[in-house]
Amino acid sequence: MTTITRERKTSTTRRKTPVARKKASAKQSPLEVKFEVALQTLNAAKPFAKSLYQTDVYQLANELASTPEGMPILFNYAHQFDEAGVFLGGEWEDPTKLQPPFVGGSLRLRGIYSIVELLSEMRILAIAKGTYKHESISGEEASAFLNEVIALNLDLLISTDSTDDNIEIEEHLLRAHNLFTYLGQELSFSAIADKMVQEIERMTVQRPIITRRIIELIETSQELIGNDIEDQSVFALEKYLRATDAPTPLSTEATDHRDYRLKLDQASEEVLATEAKLFADSMAETGLVSPYHAVLIRFLNRKYEYILPTSLDLTEIGISSFTDNKGLIHDIIQLAIYPETRQAIYGLSRMLNRGDLQIEAALRQLFELPVHAHVKGALSNFVNEENGISVNGILVAGVVSVLGQPLGIGQGQNAICQSARAISLWAQFNVEKLFDMITHAARDNNIEMSFEGELINSNLLIDGVASNINQDLDPVSIILVPHLDKIYNEMMKRTLLRGEDGHKWVNREFYGEWIPSGFINVIDPLTLKVTNYTSFVKLFYATHHPDYNEGHNMLYPNPVGIFLTNVHGELLGLHAVSIQRIEKDQNGECRIYFYNPNNDSTQNWGQDIKASVSGFGELEGESSLPFHEFVSRMYAYHYNPYEQGDTYMVEGAVVEKVEMLAKNSWGKNYVWA
Repeated sequence: MTTITRERKTSTTRRKTPVARKKASAKQSPLEVKFEVALQTLNAAKPFAKSLYQTDVYQLANELASTPEGMPILFNYAHQFDEAGVFLGGEWEDPTKLQPPFVGGSLRLRGIYSIVELLSEMRILAIAKGTYKHESISGEEASAFLNEVIALNLDLLISTDSTDDNIEIEEHLLRAHNLFTYLGQELSFSAIADKMVQEIERMTVQRPIITRRIIELIETSQELIGNDIEDQSVFALEKYLRATDAPTPLSTEATDHRDYRLKLDQASEEVLATEAKLFADSMAETGLVSPYHAVLIRFLNRKYEYILPTSLDLTEIGISSFTDNKGLIHDIIQLAIYPETRQAIYGLSRMLNRGDLQIEAALRQLFELPVHAHVKGALSNFVNEENGISVNGILVAGVVSVLGQPLGIGQGQNAICQSARAISLWAQFNVEKLFDMITHAARDNNIEMSFEGELINSNLLIDGVASNINQDLDPVSIILVPHLDKIYNEMMKRTLLRGEDGHKWVNREFYGEWIPSGFINVIDPLTLKVTNYTSFVKLFYATHHPDYNEGHNMLYPNPVGIFLTNVHGELLGLHAVSIQRIEKDQNGECRIYFYNPNNDSTQNWGQDIKASVSGFGELEGESSLPFHEFVSRMYAYHYNPYEQGDTYMVEGAVVEKVEMLAKNSWGKNYVWA
């Protein structure tokens, strides 16, 4: 659904003029007459009785939306929807709370939600076109909203195809297609293309391991090219299309992978070097890998090994790593790099450029590791035995991606932030532990961890979200998360009676002893009240802010807990992130650079707190916020009690600034002691 709040609030922004009653004209169809009468009846009903008449409006709107001719009819009445009470009592009632990323999901649902969502978009269009004046949303804001909605769901604009034979699904997808076709006619394709480019750039700059959603956006964007859009947008879209398809002269000429391989056989070494450089440049610029790139690398691996560093976009450090580990790299490519696993090329490139490659024995163990039947089934979506990819190849490709892109690990559509954070942290600072976990999980379908001297075996546990995990994850996460989630949950259960937040003990046992021993939570676990907030803020400044902590730099990332809030600052829940580093940006402002396992880290947390992923010195996969804004969303953190400045040096004005943001957002849900 488009809104992420479930509070019912009385709207004070509805149009105050009543729904006009008029006689049916000769041009009105019988269905339009029925819809108009139903809308008038709803408008005349008392607020407590409107729910009795909303269904009639929804059913008739459903019939109108089923044909392209019905869309302008719905739009003609859209300015009346709020006053009539079409959305009264539901999650669409306040349009200021709607969010573009949730629109497509609602339109793809069966039943009444897709109809109400469709009517809501018509209301927003009326605001954008000026036929409905809303007190809280301008025409420009409404247009931007709809442009983003179309950019995020371009497939609904360009196609009505369905892979499901269920007629109900086909019908509601047809309605969605009619809606987006109408919106596309009423709005600027140039603006839609601009939003599409922004969305693709926003996602690619985060360098995720799983790029499925990005590629879908790029593929559907082809339909915008040639629709009278700006040259700059055309150039950007074509760049991304080339990056995921054929960014080089020979690949452009090839009809398929086999044909490209034959062309490589006939090419000179000079041409091969040019192909390698162009592939590397495209990969470095976009973070995306063409399947033809994998064909080239497999070819070079056999015949022209010296060109591989160019194809992998290696730095001096990367070339040194490559030279010292030629045999290992050769075997990784042979086993794990295929067109279907092409994104692992980017991981391999970054792994080599990091220069930390003392892992040959551990990697080689995975080459022929006996894989448990359950794990084989879990990885089946990645395997294409017809093309020669084995389960072990998939496993190695996944490990290479995680080691090369430790901040590209995402939690997908799953509540597994703790586990995703663990894999990321181990990939950076405890590779041996990560390999040990992967080996046992893949071979035995079990992980064994110790908590305060007692062993915990994941295959003996049943609690956790593991059984509900969607498979929109990288191979390593698919293997590890079910086990890690259950173990973390079990560790937390063992601390329930201690009267303090269990993360104090669990994080050091789960992640590693390098986690600082100091710990503080702003919520009292016994009373659930916010306590000692001033001390909480001052201690964090004294241990982490460079102006107050006596110059102690972070040696390792710090796993912290945050209150996740929506664009209105309303509490959504608790979330696990890790602070990677704290530095001043190019403007001299102290910022916290952090890893967020959510697939999209450019989140708006309300109160104009918007996480950035570029523009302020962020490294690949990092998000950042000004120091005080990030602190205003924290509820727990670790600290080193031996590396801190004096808390009394933190000014009261600093604390007040943070506390005001906290109290006016997530703090509304708690009692402050």
